[in-house]
Amino acid sequence: MSTSLPNLTWLRTFEAAARLRNFTAAGEELGLTQAAVSLHIKSLEAKLGCALFLRQPRNLQLSEMGKAYLPHVRRALDDLSLSTLGLFGPEMVRAVTLRVPVSTAVLWLAPKLPEFHAAHPGLELRLVSTIWADSLEDEDVDIDIRSGHGDWPGVRAEKLSTEAIVPVCPAGEDAPVSEQTPLHILGQEDNWARYGEAQGVAVPDRFGISVDTSAAALEMIAAGQGVAVVLARYVRAAVEAGRPVRCAGPEVPVRLAHYLVERDGRAPPRAEVATVRDWVKGVFAG
Repeated sequence: MSTSLPNLTWLRTFEAAARLRNFTAAGEELGLTQAAVSLHIKSLEAKLGCALFLRQPRNLQLSEMGKAYLPHVRRALDDLSLSTLGLFGPEMVRAVTLRVPVSTAVLWLAPKLPEFHAAHPGLELRLVSTIWADSLEDEDVDIDIRSGHGDWPGVRAEKLSTEAIVPVCPAGEDAPVSEQTPLHILGQEDNWARYGEAQGVAVPDRFGISVDTSAAALEMIAAGQGVAVVLARYVRAAVEAGRPVRCAGPEVPVRLAHYLVERDGRAPPRAEVATVRDWVKGVFAG
């Protein structure tokens, strides 16, 4: 099909000339000479086999075929422009891709993004979330934040935080933790055991519901269902945001932490990447 289409440059020239009704004005808008505009139009007309303009002294008008063709050309150019803008963004936007564990992205970073964008309106932050850090193949990620113990091979890991865990339950729930439905978060099997050992309380031997992220667990708890042991920073952020949840016990420090991860041998970061990286460090330090 593409071999039957006219040259895109000719179509852009036709649209400008038809809109401005003047070859010279169209040339000025497109950065072309009047002769180049005329040549583009003649080439397009030869390709289509019909005249698109009625050429009269000091009076340029569209032919009937030109009038019929113009809306289709304009719509096609508009669609192409919108698609390009949507996929790649305007030229003045500088994009930085930040990969973060999904619960950290949703519960911790997302509420802080408006402040970031207010301070850096010309910088686009692309947030890529994963449940486990290694669940994606290598991709074009500018900044990689992981949750773990900092022992991943082939990377340099800079510690951003220390963490603690805490049981969280619905805000209006007064029953002891042991009497509420325990929620299990996949991949965090030892949270209950660590908390129980530190506080000298019984650990559930079975769970009523299992979910795959802390974000899902907090949503269920906010809806009045169950109790879970999650990172304390997530609970504090949820309470500050007005979510109907509360801490159901004291915090217990754990070895788990968030790390800024960089692959060995990577080139120095772009200026905008350094800006986002400094912001991320400040967010976790605060």
